[in-house]
Amino acid sequence: MNTQPSRPGGTAVHRLLDELFAELPTTPDALDLKEEIRANLVARASELEAQGASPESAARTAVDELGDVRELLADAPAERTTAEVAAANRVRHRPGFVVRTVLIAIASGLSLVALWFGSWDVFPLSLGGALTLAGVASVGLGFIIGDALHQETSVHHPMPARRSLLFGLAGGLVIAGITLGFALLTQAIDPTWLIAPAAAAIAGIALFSYLGATQTNRTKAWALERSRPQGESYPGDRFEKDPKAAARFGIYTMMIWVSAFLVSIVVYSLTGWQWAWVPYVVGFLGMMLLLTRMLFGDHEERTVRGPEARSDREGGAR
Repeated sequence: MNTQPSRPGGTAVHRLLDELFAELPTTPDALDLKEEIRANLVARASELEAQGASPESAARTAVDELGDVRELLADAPAERTTAEVAAANRVRHRPGFVVRTVLIAIASGLSLVALWFGSWDVFPLSLGGALTLAGVASVGLGFIIGDALHQETSVHHPMPARRSLLFGLAGGLVIAGITLGFALLTQAIDPTWLIAPAAAAIAGIALFSYLGATQTNRTKAWALERSRPQGESYPGDRFEKDPKAAARFGIYTMMIWVSAFLVSIVVYSLTGWQWAWVPYVVGFLGMMLLLTRMLFGDHEERTVRGPEARSDREGGAR
């Protein structure tokens, strides 16, 4: 004679529980409450059976002791909205960070304004003064970038000090390349000196590209949970899943910009500054194509279909 394995607490508890929730709306809160009650009812029915009650009587007594399920569902804590969760996880900036950011931003902004008007002869400005103003703006804005990334926010964990310093350096180099180049152009200096600010800007862009490609996720768990559909896991991107690919992208980017810089020097020596900008445009487009290829190419398809493709090739060879 075959025997069917019984569910914990017998079938009566589960049948009565299904009847109890039959008229309630099927919401996530109701389903969670039902499973929580199920475990408690099974435990209580088992106690009553141990005292000599029949399974059916024990199940009904446990359900009767439960009371009105609608009241339990109404008393259950409601799921917090995204705004409520964000408010609970809010991180306020430290006063010291706010004060120094405002002061440095004011100093950098005034330096840029003075550089702009002085370069257009609104007031006398020597070459040394122009370079000093450009340096103050570059250092100040670069510091703000690195300092801001090193701060904890409501959504992001603080970036490590070394990486935030490198991001600040990259920003400072790009800003220095632009402001120093502008100062040299408006001061009627030999255009050959523009090689230095161009090299600084290229180095900053290359460093930005490498840091961006190798950056890991800093988003806090609550923000990740709220930003994706229920039940899905954070997918990340290829650079997060494959650090070697991120390192290759950084190396390739550096090679692209160094090559663009060298080619621009050759073009300048042959044709002058009229066409010396073309290699940088080509380099930027090449970097964007490389980034698109590495992030959204057929890497994942090859990874998934790799075993099938190999077996197909082996089958064709046979």
